[in-house]
Amino acid sequence: MRCSVVAVGTELLLGQIVDTNSSWIGEQLAANGIDSLLQVKVGDNHQRIVDVVRSALVEADAVIMCGGLGPTHDDLTREAIAEVMGVDLVMHDDIAQVIRNIFESRGRRMADNNLQQAMVPVGATVIHQTRGTAPGLLCPVGDKVIYAVPGVPHEMQDMMERAILPDLRTRSGDTSVIASRVIRTWGESESGLNERLNPIIAQLEEIGNPTLAFLASGWEGIKVRLTAKGADSQQAHAVLDDWQAKVLEIVGDVVFGFDADNMETVVLNLLRQQGLTLGLAESVTGGLVSGRLTSIPGASDVLRGSVVSYSSEVKFDLLGVPRGPVVSEAAAIAMAEGARRVLGAEVALSLTGVAGPAEQDGQPVGTLCIAVAINGRSTVSTTLRMPGQRDQMRQMSVISSLDFLRRQILIPSKTN
Repeated sequence: MRCSVVAVGTELLLGQIVDTNSSWIGEQLAANGIDSLLQVKVGDNHQRIVDVVRSALVEADAVIMCGGLGPTHDDLTREAIAEVMGVDLVMHDDIAQVIRNIFESRGRRMADNNLQQAMVPVGATVIHQTRGTAPGLLCPVGDKVIYAVPGVPHEMQDMMERAILPDLRTRSGDTSVIASRVIRTWGESESGLNERLNPIIAQLEEIGNPTLAFLASGWEGIKVRLTAKGADSQQAHAVLDDWQAKVLEIVGDVVFGFDADNMETVVLNLLRQQGLTLGLAESVTGGLVSGRLTSIPGASDVLRGSVVSYSSEVKFDLLGVPRGPVVSEAAAIAMAEGARRVLGAEVALSLTGVAGPAEQDGQPVGTLCIAVAINGRSTVSTTLRMPGQRDQMRQMSVISSLDFLRRQILIPSKTN
């Protein structure tokens, strides 16, 4: 089964929005054993959309169109699909009523142009909306098919998982089950992971099942994805379990979680399991660590609070840091111990460093000093060199500091 992706929207061509949807769709197609032929972006022009879709259908068995299903004059995907199919658009009253109900439930007036979203090409099947006002479409073109989904990522992903991927699998005639396992890592480069895992990669290239892929995800870490095929779910997951164990045997020192885990949830759960509360003292990150932690529901039973000690005077007066250089491990240690005291937490994490544009306290841009203070233990610290420009340095500092904290929390369980 061969599939191409057409992302619709002039804003994509102008660089106003980055096309992350096509990347996500490509990843899901690969995980489901569907071959990707082409990904292309096209602006909001009826004829160009028609031309691109017709061209894609020459070689592809299926085309997924993303975007252009909204209520405004430049949302042209429905009209373009209807022309490719050679049919008219007709109003679906049931969809129109769903759209009206959505606006009523939100206490908002519905503009009449929203009913444009209830227009459907004759012969198409509607993919019902569960998260927005625009339904998706499944449109047969001879023995091929066009799918259309909204450009809003969470709406698109819902329709892909709920309707499109299962339909593609059925059309491909593949009755086997495909399952994936994502191993989340931090602290090793993609090339370094690749080198360490070369023996496993060589074995998998010979047997072909499962497959292994690296997904570099910026300040979310590097993901190692195993994708296995089996006659049923139990068999596919048994293959994943076997090869996951082999991967962990080699790179387990940098693995922090699996699948939907992120560093924040892992750290919060470790603290929760040990009945520990956390306080933060942030300088260089300016509250980014607490922001990431508080984005997790239920974080309040672990996180006591954060002191954003961006000013040196706050470090001196509130946290008790001795006057002098503030970008040093000594300052980070004092910040952590001060945060633990001020916030009444069993554990405290502190960050101080240099994000730029110039060096500070004799330390170059990219310097990050971290400390962790845990009741009953000596405070520990480290200095790291972060890559990139200011924003990248600060975001990398968040996950690096949380990983340092994670490793310190695990030390007691390793020694018991």
